Amino acid sequence: MPTLVNYSGDDDFYSGGSLYSNPMDLGCLLSVGPIADLYYPSSKRARISSKFDFGGSNFEQEKKASIEVLPEECLFEIFRRLHGGKERITCASVSKKWLMLLSSIRPSEKEIPKSDDTEMTTGDEDQEPEADGFLTRSLEGKKATDVRLAAIAVGTSSRGGLGKLSIRGSNSFRGVTDLGLSAVARGCPSLKSLSLWNVSSVGDEGLIEIAKGCPLLEKLDLCQCPSISSKGLIAIAENCTNLTALSIESCPKIGNEGLQAIGKSCSKLQSISIRDCILVGDHGVSSLLSSTSSVLTKVKLQALNITDFSLAVIGHYGKAVTSLVLSGLQNVSEKGFWVMGNAQALQSLISLTITSCRGTTDVSLEAIGKGCTNLKQMCLRKCCFVSDNGLLAFSKAAGSLESLQLEECNRVTQSGIIAALSNCGAKLRSLTLVKCMGMRDIVEGVPMSSPCTSLRSLSIRNCPGFGSASLAVVGKLCPQLRNVDLSGLYGMTDTGILSLLESLEDGLVKVNLSGCLNLTDEVVVAMARLHRETLEVLNLDGCRKITDASLAVIAANCLFLRELDVTKSGITDSGLAVLSCAEQISLQVLSISGCSKVSNKSLSSLKRLGKTLLGLNLQHCTAISNRSVELLIESLWRCDILA
Repeated sequence: MPTLVNYSGDDDFYSGGSLYSNPMDLGCLLSVGPIADLYYPSSKRARISSKFDFGGSNFEQEKKASIEVLPEECLFEIFRRLHGGKERITCASVSKKWLMLLSSIRPSEKEIPKSDDTEMTTGDEDQEPEADGFLTRSLEGKKATDVRLAAIAVGTSSRGGLGKLSIRGSNSFRGVTDLGLSAVARGCPSLKSLSLWNVSSVGDEGLIEIAKGCPLLEKLDLCQCPSISSKGLIAIAENCTNLTALSIESCPKIGNEGLQAIGKSCSKLQSISIRDCILVGDHGVSSLLSSTSSVLTKVKLQALNITDFSLAVIGHYGKAVTSLVLSGLQNVSEKGFWVMGNAQALQSLISLTITSCRGTTDVSLEAIGKGCTNLKQMCLRKCCFVSDNGLLAFSKAAGSLESLQLEECNRVTQSGIIAALSNCGAKLRSLTLVKCMGMRDIVEGVPMSSPCTSLRSLSIRNCPGFGSASLAVVGKLCPQLRNVDLSGLYGMTDTGILSLLESLEDGLVKVNLSGCLNLTDEVVVAMARLHRETLEVLNLDGCRKITDASLAVIAANCLFLRELDVTKSGITDSGLAVLSCAEQISLQVLSISGCSKVSNKSLSSLKRLGKTLLGLNLQHCTAISNRSVELLIESLWRCDILA
């Protein structure tokens, strides 16, 4: 300031001599014209250059709102000296300009108060808590904008710090850009988890800012981010060495270089998921897997241009892998899967899922069974070259298998399933078949070497060829079943179900017979008689031949039933009346959707049942009026009613 006041005008700032005889007269200093430029030393930034309005010898500054008078440089210096989080939040609420300026201040630019200044504070009420990253924020669709991200960055710093941020989609006019992500990077150093889905305007610049400002980042999820390339991923690798989980999906600019950098620098990486990234190939995947072989436990590779080489690397370096998902790998042949199994490194593998991979054949499946000795869960989807022979060989080799799931494996038949059950290890507890169109009902007897006494759960869904004879054989083979799902078997008859019910030694707990159109009350009568002490869940959705007789036998015998679904069945008001009078029944969920014979007369019955109900489905009950539904809603206030 003395330099400014004593300035004599001897240098280039003003070519003439001293303007005034009395340099202390600042009032006359600005009377030379409509524009005034304040002199400042070269070591400091320009603070202000503003217009003035003159009227005669006296002048007044042009009247503007007070917020607009101070330039951003001055506001920046003020804001970085704010000590408490409450003060920053208050200032951020003034205007969008102030909010964005506050969000641009890095932690290193904030001025820490000196010890003399802290003595003036009263108590700890405005002291900022340590930012440990306790908070979670999620923005979706129209709510995802840069302004909201800036508000999150400023607001969470004084409330424990932002730990998890999820952005899914963005506003079509004011969407999330690198600017918003940069605000998060500056204001949220405690960020540990970041998820970006369908954010097209965020590129490498924003991700680089996150990498520099959020070194504690542990989880990164990028989905449909077309502007992010390997450059941004390299920055994450170099700065966020604590990264433990990485998921990349439909990011066309991310390639091998980014994955190689992750493998080289992120030694703590435990989970990797890569899907539909056209630039990712064998070099990136193999480098990543081989570099993190000691800690990497979960691997998902889907719809990638990789070959047998990548699967060979998994087989040799996947010593710590416990969960492996391979899907849509069209360039991987039988040799790749065979080498992966025979490499003998996947000794820790517990769960394996293979979907739409042509290289999965009977030969490779047997190799996997022999090589993965601790495999407990196996799921095969759309593996069109797996047949009964491969399934049998795998079941013999995989001695630790507990769960087997086959979906749309159309070369597998009933004979293969029964043979696998007869020869599997003593640990298999769950078998699931979904849309396996190769199923044809058994005509001749199938030899069974030994029963599968370990199986507790059987699910055969939408396999139209699986008939009553096959079910009878399965019932004899698996006498310890507790949970049965036969939904969508529209060709099933009472004979098959009755044979199954009579073969089981332990009582059934959960039974799903939805879509079995030909079943009658005889099945429910037998079930109530044989399994009344254990049955908890019964689904008869679409069983149109079920009548009030089934409700009567359920009311009299099934004391522990909690969930009952008789959607689109033949029950009437009389059946509900009988069910409601059974004091020992404590139903929690009841569905009578689409029961056209249930009318307003059942209002009192439903109210009695409602004493224990938590959920009631009355949709498409055309004989029940809207007024009756309203009365039920008022009466059964604790029950969730769908109508």
